[in-house]
Amino acid sequence: MFVMTVDQRRSRRDIDRVPDLLDRYRDFDLIRPFDRTAGDEVQAVCEDAATVVAIALDLVATPHWSVGIGVGSVELPLPDTTRAGRGQAFEAARDAVTRAKNAPAALAVTGPEPATAEDAETASTLVALLVARRSDQGREAVALMAEGMSQTDAAERLDISKQAMSQRLSVAGWHVENAGRTLAARLLTAANTTGSHTS
Repeated sequence: MFVMTVDQRRSRRDIDRVPDLLDRYRDFDLIRPFDRTAGDEVQAVCEDAATVVAIALDLVATPHWSVGIGVGSVELPLPDTTRAGRGQAFEAARDAVTRAKNAPAALAVTGPEPATAEDAETASTLVALLVARRSDQGREAVALMAEGMSQTDAAERLDISKQAMSQRLSVAGWHVENAGRTLAARLLTAANTTGSHTS
């Protein structure tokens, strides 16, 4: 199981961004949705590694969040509210979010097998740094592809040639990002194989 603990950065000098986060991920495939645990911190429980990676990378693409991903077992049955949950994955997420505050991409992974969790963290960090360094043009091009558009249609939307669109995606590292997301999810899944549910 995966537990995500997310803490708002520089919250004392910023608006409360938690309500927007709760609304943004309300319809995602989560076992327990994001729930405010204390102050400017939220927590969610998820079984799907790809969903965890997607949310984590979405959050760290902004300068507002530190993201901790905890891998391991949880006590079942899960309580109705995420903040009441207990177990190895919850403890791991606490450690991860603390480390994330000083991590290169504000993201960390902690799990029962340290080496595998470190591999998942490294893969996620590399993708996050790739995304963070994109130009505005690159972000715009990738966003259109994420909507499911073809490169031809996206090029027409941006009023550029298909060749220029292909070049923007190449410079933005779009294909590498997709492969990196898949790798990060695969490594998270591997890290979770020793963290079965407990009752």
